[in-house]
Amino acid sequence: MRIDIRGSVSWPGASLVLARTRLEFALGRFAGRVRSLTVRLTDVNGPGGGPDKKCLIEVRLTRPGRVIVIEDVDTDHNVVVSRAAERTSRAVSRAVQSARDLGIAQGGY
Repeated sequence: MRIDIRGSVSWPGASLVLARTRLEFALGRFAGRVRSLTVRLTDVNGPGGGPDKKCLIEVRLTRPGRVIVIEDVDTDHNVVVSRAAERTSRAVSRAVQSARDLGIAQGGY
């Protein structure tokens, strides 16, 4: 599973590390099914404050060949990363289960 995390200059380095750790934990069981994971962390309104920390996660699955996009916004860097990671885990789980139910995933699923 390839993970690419990019944060704007206003994002603290600890939040970038947290993002990687949370996503590796949340999606570790799907590592064989996740082709790539792209994370963009931005500060929408600049240094003015408010609910403007945005986390955008894009997951490309191998089987089924789908792209899942999750976006979340909050005032706190760590909260938005944790919540987006949890939502991503649930979305990937649903996609994998749907593939199983439809018989798309075969040979090892």
